Amino acid sequence: MRDIPAETVLPPQPRAYHGVNWAGLQTLYVREVRRFFKVGMQTLAAPVVTALLYMLVFVVAVGGGREVHGVPYGAFVAPGLVMMQVLGNAFANSSSSLLQAKFNGLMGDFMTPPLSPVELLVGFGAGAATRGIFVGAIAFAAVIPFAGFHLAQPWAVVYFGLGAAMIMGFLGIMAGLWSEKFDHMAAVTNFVIMPMTFLSGTFYLVEKLPEPFRSASHYNPIFYLIDGFRYGFIGRAESSLAVGAALTAVLTLALGWGCLWMFRVGYKIKT
Repeated sequence: MRDIPAETVLPPQPRAYHGVNWAGLQTLYVREVRRFFKVGMQTLAAPVVTALLYMLVFVVAVGGGREVHGVPYGAFVAPGLVMMQVLGNAFANSSSSLLQAKFNGLMGDFMTPPLSPVELLVGFGAGAATRGIFVGAIAFAAVIPFAGFHLAQPWAVVYFGLGAAMIMGFLGIMAGLWSEKFDHMAAVTNFVIMPMTFLSGTFYLVEKLPEPFRSASHYNPIFYLIDGFRYGFIGRAESSLAVGAALTAVLTLALGWGCLWMFRVGYKIKT
């Protein structure tokens, strides 16, 4: 091998990152958080108005003086409404971020920086979970005057709330990578996410449903998320908490692995 003359200029070598690229990961996470803060009226104020309208319709007009599980109907419905905001906003944040980047031809902004698939997963997932939890907290503060509930089991609120935010954030990543146009995303939202959310016992007891709908509801993972989250407030659950906790952990790991695989192979990113 010949020696390279001293005057020869070598091309710049790619920068090597050993371990975690903390600077890149932080930048991606901050970007995802700033995205929904820039349109606060749409991402923060609108969900609160929606939750209050649901409270007005179902509690004032429908619930009346009813009690469910020994608590006022408002206290029963409110945790489900908060969880609905967590689920919907976590999904919307990651899915819209990736779909808009694909639609505008900006996927290179994520692929060019030295970010590993794990760092992309954490950045998008944590950003989506942050939006879901933040909006859920605001919705919780808004419905407190109408519900009057208290924390019976704080661990359940934290576990199922955080688990739901991560699950829907990962599901949003998968939907955003899979979708090629906004119609695809609308189909996932309208025919998968929304029916599973409304048929999960948010406004009623699943045990009151006739068969086969009562049995089918127990195969809906969102039912376990809402039921576990509600248990944290009222201290009563329709399903097995052990099953719900295990299912939450399994779904989080499985969907996280699925997103990681999609980033590793460049699923609909490098095409």
